[in-house]
Order: sequence, then structure tokens, then C-alpha cells
Amino acid sequence: MDKNLKHKGITAFLVPLPSSGLTLGKREDKLGIRASPTCNFILENVRVPKENVLGEVGDGFKIAMLQLDKARIGIAAQALGIGQAALDVAVQYAANRKTFGKPINQQQAVKLRLADMALRLESARLLVWRAAVLCDQPGKYTKESSMAKWAASEAATFVTHATIQVLGGMGYVSDMPAERYYRDARITEIYGGITDIQKLLIGDIITKEYGY
Repeated sequence: MDKNLKHKGITAFLVPLPSSGLTLGKREDKLGIRASPTCNFILENVRVPKENVLGEVGDGFKIAMLQLDKARIGIAAQALGIGQAALDVAVQYAANRKTFGKPINQQQAVKLRLADMALRLESARLLVWRAAVLCDQPGKYTKESSMAKWAASEAATFVTHATIQVLGGMGYVSDMPAERYYRDARITEIYGGITDIQKLLIGDIITKEYGY
């Protein structure tokens, strides 16, 4: 990395495990996606062969940005899966849980909540599909990728929260999966760029599309 060249001085490369000078930090204790280990890694005087360079020298930042577009679609799909799983739990619980002799899915408040959850997920799903299609075609798809991630991650957070509300006290205990879905959903609004970053990217692209 050449600091004088700023982002143009970054080069991407592969470091095999194990390698001399490469050490892994402690495993982080996270709020969600706890089955996926996360830790820092430290490089000290690590030497890698020339054939381990990805792309050309100085292309590291560009490579990272291109991969982010693809990664955001994957994160959006992940968010959809979490949200859909939560909705499935909410619908099933509402059909089986009875109060005053009737399933709670007969209550207007529950119906309205389920409808809102389904709408947000379905809207996000269409954006994710569109971004995935564009990813397989020539041309840029940064705007669509960011839209998909923004919509799907916020939908997942909303739906998982709403599921806990439908389940009431049972949504707060670990015997039910709702609380895990709620914790897992939060990361989808963070990694790959927080939601504010997606909004900035979309706004910048739209402005340029209009010729300003």
C-alpha cells in the first residue's frame, strides 16, 4: 500500500493459512449471526508471492468496490430469508394462539400487522430479484444493489420486530426463534455499508442520471 497514492495505492492479494506473520485475533462475542465466527487478523512482515496479487497493482480499491455491489445483493437476500422466516413464525403462531376462544389472527390489529410485514418483504424481494438479474448482465448495477440492500435490510428489521410483537412474551424467550431472527436482522443494516451509505450512493447516481 502506497499512502501517497491514497486509494489508488491499495493492492489486493491472497494470504494463505497458515502464513508466517499472520495471526488471528480473538473471536468476537456478537449480538447476532453467532454461528458465523468473526475476528481481526494481524499482518506483520508477511511476504506473499507475486502470483497472489488480485488484478493489477493499485487495483485493490476498485476490486473491493466491485465486490461490494455483489455482496450487497447477497446481504439483501440474507435479510429476505431472515424476514421471511420471521413472518412464517408470526403467521403460524397467530393461527394457533387463542384468546377468548378465537385465534388471534382474527383480530384486526394482528391482520393489519401481518399485512404490513408481508408487503415490506414482497416489495424488497422484487428489488433483490431485479438487482440479481442486472448483476448477471453487462453494465453497472450499483444503484439497484444499494436499493435492494436498503429495502431488504429495513424490511427484515421491521418484520422481526413485528414478529416479537405478535408473539408477545413468547417472542422474547429463546425457546422461540423470533428473538434470534431479530438479533440476526440487525447486521444486514450494517455490513456492506450502513443504510445511510446506500442512500448517499443512490442519491448521487440519480443526480448524475438526470445530468446534474
